[in-house]
Amino acid sequence: RVLRGMTRFRTLFAEALRSIGANVSTTVASALSVLIGMFLIGVFIGLGTWLVSWSDDKKRELAVHVFIAEGATTKEVNELRVLLESDQRVKPGGITFISKAKALEIMRKRNPELVANLASNPLPASFDVVPVRGEDTEEVAIAVQKSRLAAVDEVRYGKEVSERILAIARAIQIVFLIAVFVLLAASTILIANTIRLSVHARRREIEVMKLVGASNWYVRGPFMLEGLLTGLAGSIAAVLLLFVSREIAIPQILGHIQDDADVRALAFAWTALILVMGGLAIGALGSGLTLRRFLRV
Repeated sequence: RVLRGMTRFRTLFAEALRSIGANVSTTVASALSVLIGMFLIGVFIGLGTWLVSWSDDKKRELAVHVFIAEGATTKEVNELRVLLESDQRVKPGGITFISKAKALEIMRKRNPELVANLASNPLPASFDVVPVRGEDTEEVAIAVQKSRLAAVDEVRYGKEVSERILAIARAIQIVFLIAVFVLLAASTILIANTIRLSVHARRREIEVMKLVGASNWYVRGPFMLEGLLTGLAGSIAAVLLLFVSREIAIPQILGHIQDDADVRALAFAWTALILVMGGLAIGALGSGLTLRRFLRV
């Protein structure tokens, strides 16, 4: 049985290679379309995951600033701290107390001209609160405002800035998903067209095979394998081209942007694996869609 299976696989493989050899131009065109599609998908994966990482990093910078009333007692300040620590939306360890002296020191570093001639320290103490998710920033701020604790003087969270960052993050994710979907669909359709031409050229042979009792899977096998090989060849070529482009372009790009250790794209090994698996899936899907429609003989 094992030998029979191996013989059958060799036959299917030989048929697939014969079909590829008989339709070299269309096969090359299909492989090139997969190459272009997979290369663009690889670029979008690298750029998209980097942008998503950047947006996530910016969301982590969002914070709620709770300014403490001038005459607040130690007990009232502690009540405020307990409220913040008990909020599940606040990141563990994400609460930082900024004393009046520390606030003045920070202001001297950022805007020394504003505090150069001050006779006293007018800046209030405050809590800097970092939420678990950037999307929770507004809700945390509103919760503190509604608590109406005596220690709370004012709550700020940069509403316009936070909304803009969150909107950009959502837009990046949506554009990334749409681009990948469109490229996958285009590559699948191109492979399907190649298989369709191969089926049309061999329709008489397929009819004879069906008449002598060949099973549907025996007829489909060479075409499915042809699609897989085409998708695999195109995706491997795309990985090689992406690697060369990455080695040339990334050093040039990083020389013009800030290199943040917390902002990074998906590892190239994972991107390469996704592209190869995607190429195989596109080849199989393109073949399957075409064969289902055109092999009803």
